[in-house]
Amino acid sequence: MDSGQQPTAAASLFDAIGAEYEQAFAGSAAHRASLALLLEHLAPHSRVLDVGSGTGRPTAQTLTGAGHEVSGVDVSPVMVDIASRQVPRAEFRCADIRELPLEDGSFDAACVYFSLLQMSRADQSTVLARLGRVLRNGGHLAVATVPLDLEDVSGEFMGRPARVTSFGPAEFTALVTGAGFTVLSESSSVFTPAHPGAVPEPHLFLLARRS
Repeated sequence: MDSGQQPTAAASLFDAIGAEYEQAFAGSAAHRASLALLLEHLAPHSRVLDVGSGTGRPTAQTLTGAGHEVSGVDVSPVMVDIASRQVPRAEFRCADIRELPLEDGSFDAACVYFSLLQMSRADQSTVLARLGRVLRNGGHLAVATVPLDLEDVSGEFMGRPARVTSFGPAEFTALVTGAGFTVLSESSSVFTPAHPGAVPEPHLFLLARRS
């Protein structure tokens, strides 16, 4: 898939899904556990970048509720609108993380929950490396993916056509460490979204520190 088409494809997909995404994934205890673990490592009033911020819940809402400053980025204008209304204490921008100007060392942490899956493998590597530069020394990365060996595979996501690219668990962990991070915690789970026709899907959550 041409990388230039990915933002449009991902935006169209998540514009169509909208608030249904939050409803489908609200029951993920593993996602909330990942956030709780990240919070244990954050100093008060940390600056956090939320990549693929979606509806703003639970990630941005949890972090702002704990007193942190959150900047959310998403390619879907519908998601950005929902998040801005649901989590007014955070700032949300409709942009492609690969193109958004960001100052090196300007954030204390970054969250990337399942937002790499519509990118090519090369772009996933580039984004993780870029986050390594955007975070301050010792900054933390909370990242999650569906750990399957898939490259530009056509399928269905919440009743809509989608193309997905991912890595197996060992390969994805190696991708994170190769981007300059030390993995502190790794958690695997299986989750079934609350959506008609949904099937169980594996989830991998990593917490890492910028080396």
